[in-house]
Amino acid sequence: MTAQTHHYDIVIVGGGLAGLSAAAYLANKGKKVAVLERGALGGRAVTLPIKGFHFNFGAHAIYGRDTSVLRTFEKELGIHINWRDFTPSKAKYDIGDEVTDVPANIQGLFRTKVLTGLDKVSFTFNILKTMLKLESGHPHLSIQKWLEKKEVNDEVREMMLTLASSNFFTKEPEKIPSDVFFRYYSRLFLTNKPVAYIGGGWQSLIQEFVRVIEANNGTIYTKTKIDRVSFEDNRITAVHAGEETTFTGDQFIMCIPPKELDKIMAGSRLEGLAKHYAQYDPTYVMVYDIGLKKRIESPYTYIYDKQNNMFITDISYYDTSCTPEGGQLLQATAYLRQEDMGKKEVLEAYKEKIEHMYDKHFPGWREELVVPRVSQRAVVQEIKWTMNQQAMPVFFPDYRNLFFAGDWCQGQGQLSELSFSSAMSVCEMIMQHQELELVSKHSIG
Repeated sequence: MTAQTHHYDIVIVGGGLAGLSAAAYLANKGKKVAVLERGALGGRAVTLPIKGFHFNFGAHAIYGRDTSVLRTFEKELGIHINWRDFTPSKAKYDIGDEVTDVPANIQGLFRTKVLTGLDKVSFTFNILKTMLKLESGHPHLSIQKWLEKKEVNDEVREMMLTLASSNFFTKEPEKIPSDVFFRYYSRLFLTNKPVAYIGGGWQSLIQEFVRVIEANNGTIYTKTKIDRVSFEDNRITAVHAGEETTFTGDQFIMCIPPKELDKIMAGSRLEGLAKHYAQYDPTYVMVYDIGLKKRIESPYTYIYDKQNNMFITDISYYDTSCTPEGGQLLQATAYLRQEDMGKKEVLEAYKEKIEHMYDKHFPGWREELVVPRVSQRAVVQEIKWTMNQQAMPVFFPDYRNLFFAGDWCQGQGQLSELSFSSAMSVCEMIMQHQELELVSKHSIG
């Protein structure tokens, strides 16, 4: 086979949410863009149709959508997103013998039984300080150490850690860096739309990004696995898919997880840097979805088991397109520890606890079951927030035309929001660089 070389302004390795959103934005700005994806588009944001149900690999939830970077993409690119806003009053905590409101808003705070009396006042005061950015934490203090230093009482401390557990998808919220905690909640507490779903699931969003890329003459290559890179001085010059295909570019954006990045950087100047981030632990969960032929009505659409760190969401309440007519799709998610991985008996115990939770809150589900889908080791984010793991920068000054984006990179928010915000940061840097070059040329001229 004859070797082929393709040149683009921007070469993006990885066709997940970060890669596709960056490609759509830059193509819309007039850049000649290529997206290189080794498998199917979407990365972990995939919608899988089974027996008339549409399962998402991970809940297609957007947190703080009114301040989300995805809203910026929506407005600037003209993409259509069918927003389905979550109803906070339908969010509950399972506290054993009863359920109570999640203090997701003022109404929930006054109704919840998790806090009482003066503890509610203290918790509200801490929320207010966070909203006003009077508290910002410290990168060298975990949230647990910060709470101890501030002498926050046990009940309020437990409530803050419970919130962190549910939003960061972790059984170990006490290990979250306090600056990461406060940066996240200073934004989330101010939002009017704390949680929203996307009608049609991830696939509908992916299709919109692809539409914009193709409408602006961008090129998408699937089943294209990059196995190495070429450098010259402090610039990357090419990425290679086997011996037959080479992609050269002015700028490169790596939107692949650190463990994949480590493989393609082997033998290059970036090998040590990639290896450092490849050693990080991801955030693992067990996901147990069930598709039912008939709805089981419930007064809540989200129920969080505080003791077992797992929750159930009625996805189909918000996105009716994900089921056959009259059906229901429920998604249960259990948070896992790193040491749980590979232990069959431990994972089986989690599965049984989820089934017990379904029995408790959606009785009769077994009789209505059409299709279950269990992912025992699902990655919800490529970085787990601990004091030993910090997000990867989107740019290193030593490598002038190389950028990084994804939910393991520095940015705003968590989960998909990190992908979108890091992608936007990279796009803005590239466009600013272009503007500076134009000004420089004009000055010389």
